[in-house]
Amino acid sequence: MKKLFSFFLIFFFLIFGIFVAPLIFPQTIIIEPPIQDFFSDKNSNSIFSTSADNQINKQKEPFYLKIILDIKNDFVAESKSFLEVNFSEMKMRLYKDGKSIKEVPILARGDIQGWGGSAVGLYKILSGNNLSFSVVSEVYMPYALHYYGKYYIHGEPYYPGGEKRFSSITGGCVQLSDKNAKDIYELSEIDMPVLVIDKEKDNYHPSIKNLSDFPEISAKSYLAADLDSGFVFAEKNSQEQLPIASLTKLMLATIVAENVDLKKSILTKPEWLEAGYGVTKGLDAGKNFRVVELFYPLLIQSSNDAAETLSHFLGREKTIKLMNEKTKSILMEKTIFVDPSGFDLKNISTAQDLFSLARYILNVRPLFLEITKGKKVRSFGEVSFNLKDLYNKNIFFDDPNFIGGKTGFLKQSRYNALFIFKFFTDNKQPRDIVIILLGSEDNKIDTQKIYKWLQENYHLSPAF
Repeated sequence: MKKLFSFFLIFFFLIFGIFVAPLIFPQTIIIEPPIQDFFSDKNSNSIFSTSADNQINKQKEPFYLKIILDIKNDFVAESKSFLEVNFSEMKMRLYKDGKSIKEVPILARGDIQGWGGSAVGLYKILSGNNLSFSVVSEVYMPYALHYYGKYYIHGEPYYPGGEKRFSSITGGCVQLSDKNAKDIYELSEIDMPVLVIDKEKDNYHPSIKNLSDFPEISAKSYLAADLDSGFVFAEKNSQEQLPIASLTKLMLATIVAENVDLKKSILTKPEWLEAGYGVTKGLDAGKNFRVVELFYPLLIQSSNDAAETLSHFLGREKTIKLMNEKTKSILMEKTIFVDPSGFDLKNISTAQDLFSLARYILNVRPLFLEITKGKKVRSFGEVSFNLKDLYNKNIFFDDPNFIGGKTGFLKQSRYNALFIFKFFTDNKQPRDIVIILLGSEDNKIDTQKIYKWLQENYHLSPAF
């Protein structure tokens, strides 16, 4: 009898627990946030949360932005055929179905400290010729594969008289030995992807000094990230497309530098200047300027006149087309350009896309950054503009820790900024950190707040 009673008692509690209890005592379901949602905490815009409701797991997994090297891993995983040009290793590899079948050394590349820096990113073989002639360098290039702008992969160049040109640097092309150039030429195909890698991704993981609340920032979107590793210190809406105003001019300068002989002369026309919606001292109709000279008003004063002049010289529609094509080459997937200056609100991008542009310019076109600080660089002759007459809109240009950058403003979209600063870790390791703001009410104050927060929370010190 006792056994029967015990059986009914167990049966009763079982039925009660399954069907009745949930109705009387509703369950609390705890759902773990997805691992990629590092910024879901409204009280913290850093990837290291300090909110009271998340004390158990303050430190999230670090968030790294994608860089060009990551494309290689994707291609291999997808068993793609492509040509890898690796400047970090000074090697070239040809892949068939995801496997390297040919590896050769690179003998020479462009000088990144001059205007001849080799373009990096994802391109494709546009054409191939057993022998091509470079009008700029006045040399023949055997087994030449054209992959972008002024840039070729080729063998050992020689002058019309037959004398070979020996140099450790090129005007931007990639030089191989004749034998290796011929092998790559014969193994390649038109439209084959060409992946040009600038640097290996380093293993930087910042050392935390403190965990303070992130300051209140007026910008609609912002990003603070390490340019070499892609490590994100802080962000807000960094994938939201917003107008970028004159940050556009950084891409315009890049396209011009990579598709035009910078020593060429431009005769300015009145209609170009009228389209610029502004006045630039010294930039007058009927005057001749070398292409490179116009980079000074373009990047220092943010001259719309200079932007229109440069784009019309190359062909305005062609320039805009090239700007949009370049976005696909350097991981700017959410960026759209409709004009060369940024005057149109439909020029849009994201903070993450602008990170890719900042990294590209730092590693490939660093002379632009020098110009944004008001410095003179190699200009193939005297510069017609008095740099003291050009009002520098890049508000940190006289800060010794400022590597370079650009500002932008439209009344409807407010202030934008892309600023790169030099920091040092405690063990004296240099770090190049970019701060990007979109839709800010005050570029200077927002930047200073983020700059200060980085120093207070990480083992980072200004270079000077």
